[in-house]
Amino acid sequence: MDKVETTSSPIIDKSVDTRKKIMTFFADFKSLTKMGIVNSNLITTFAGFWLAIYFTNASFMANWEIFLLTIAGSALVIAGGCMMNNWYDVDIDPVMSRTKERPTVTGSISLNRVLAAGVSSTALGLILLMFTTMEAALIAFSGWFVYVVLYTMWSKRKYTLNTAIGSFSGAVPPLIGWAAVDPGLHTMAFILFLIMFIWQTPHFLALAMKKNREYNAAGVPMLPAVYGFEITKRQIVVYIACLLPLPFFMVSLNTVFLVVATLLNAGWLALGISGFFTKNDLKWANMIFIYSLNYLTILFLMMVIVTLELPFS
Repeated sequence: MDKVETTSSPIIDKSVDTRKKIMTFFADFKSLTKMGIVNSNLITTFAGFWLAIYFTNASFMANWEIFLLTIAGSALVIAGGCMMNNWYDVDIDPVMSRTKERPTVTGSISLNRVLAAGVSSTALGLILLMFTTMEAALIAFSGWFVYVVLYTMWSKRKYTLNTAIGSFSGAVPPLIGWAAVDPGLHTMAFILFLIMFIWQTPHFLALAMKKNREYNAAGVPMLPAVYGFEITKRQIVVYIACLLPLPFFMVSLNTVFLVVATLLNAGWLALGISGFFTKNDLKWANMIFIYSLNYLTILFLMMVIVTLELPFS
């Protein structure tokens, strides 16, 4: 009996240890590549690809290989940029609760490996996109460059305009998807770009309000930390208001889409204006942040739903 116990214990311990290592690896990978950001950007990449199929009267099934290359390439480029961001921000990430457990901070993955992984992921992603169109690859690189160099390394720690600068990189995924099908792009592609560019400011300013103390401690000059909540709330409302006319440039999609998009914009604007009368700024900022996530999901999902028939014809 004793022999059985002594021989089985190490096996059980090794099994548990292996599972723990696997779980830790996936947790580190998810944190390092910022999978939430990657997934949300792939949604808009897909929408750009899908609408390009729609407006060029092409077949989705005839372009499924291009689709796989586009999604895989975009994911790798975005993940590469996120890894570079983690690598560069290792000195300020320990200060913030949402970033202090990143593998670059805990040391579970060395900085040299993170840098190598970031560069490799980006390069592989760009190569895959080159097999779609050169324009798609160039657009992806421009977004990566803005995020890594102009945002992370230059403006993030110096200027409150860092949010606007970073918004450019977050707005290019629909253009990547579209350019993979139609390198000449289309007016609709730039409307998608504008939606994403404008959407990001109220989304990230709301987050900056929620994490105001942490950004202050890290020395990151986000608008709420530098100029206060009142000016930040005004900026949020102004940007939301700028979204109001954009659905009318997309009326060719469907009247239902126009109605849904307009209602989404009106609801977000009403919520934004309510911030001028609230006593709990942080609760309001959290509501704005949550609404922004639902807004993006519903809006881009509707773009696909109202154009379902043609791409499979």
